[in-house]
Amino acid sequence: MARLTPYRFAGGTAVVTGAAGGIGEHLARGLARRGSDLVLVDRDADRLAAVAATIRGVRVRTFVADLSDVAGLDGLAARVLAGTPRITLLVNNAGVALGGRFDQVSAEEFDWVVDVNFRAPVALTRLFLPALLASPGSHVVNVSSLFGLIAPPGQTAYSASKFALRGFTESLRHELADRGVGVTCVHPGGIRTRIAENARVAAGVDEAEAARGRASFAKLLTYPPEKAAERIIAGVTGRKGRVLIAWSAVAPDVLARLFPTSYLAVMNRLSPAAARNAAQRSTTSTDR
Repeated sequence: MARLTPYRFAGGTAVVTGAAGGIGEHLARGLARRGSDLVLVDRDADRLAAVAATIRGVRVRTFVADLSDVAGLDGLAARVLAGTPRITLLVNNAGVALGGRFDQVSAEEFDWVVDVNFRAPVALTRLFLPALLASPGSHVVNVSSLFGLIAPPGQTAYSASKFALRGFTESLRHELADRGVGVTCVHPGGIRTRIAENARVAAGVDEAEAARGRASFAKLLTYPPEKAAERIIAGVTGRKGRVLIAWSAVAPDVLARLFPTSYLAVMNRLSPAAARNAAQRSTTSTDR
């Protein structure tokens, strides 16, 4: 397996999804500071425009798109490549989640989560891969989750999508290593973003229960998104295969490795309060 040299940001072009806030917004700024031109994608036109307006010194193009429309991603990629044929970094950061037990989540809701979190990154990777391969030294980042490492109750849709993204990313990394393209899978823990205020609930979840879950969930979001973005950028620079962000991701990962079938019970014994918060978290949804 060939060893890739450190990624060079200056003079490159990065495509970042979910760029209108949270980690994606700070990734855009961090990449711009390092000299990368930007292609920013998000479904929130106003916030996306506001982020783009704050960036100076590099070329910035914005595209409003709903990634749940997987069939429309061919057109999105064609528009991007028409004006920016050279792509050196793809960051699949956009993501959503839907809390609720499997029997509370409708088939349509489940498919929506999988479309945004898994099918869209796969489609965008496929569509931009020829451009990435044409730029030796390029890189792909897929943002999975803490729940791509562990799978608590109430997170069947979200964990399924994030475990799938993790598996796709790890296999892709092995396939592309000898072709000059690096690949990083990111697992953020409790990052302080607009996740709680944007929370959605499955149709079968009681609203009072969901409100309690959102309030508890918000208390867990303590890690600054700008620090998370810098951790990701450092991972790209060093061609890291995996980046875990915050102790809230590192500790569960260790427990899942040590106790692959009983980590949740172990977590409950070590920290009953954390286990309760995880259960309440299951009624929320996330959007980076």
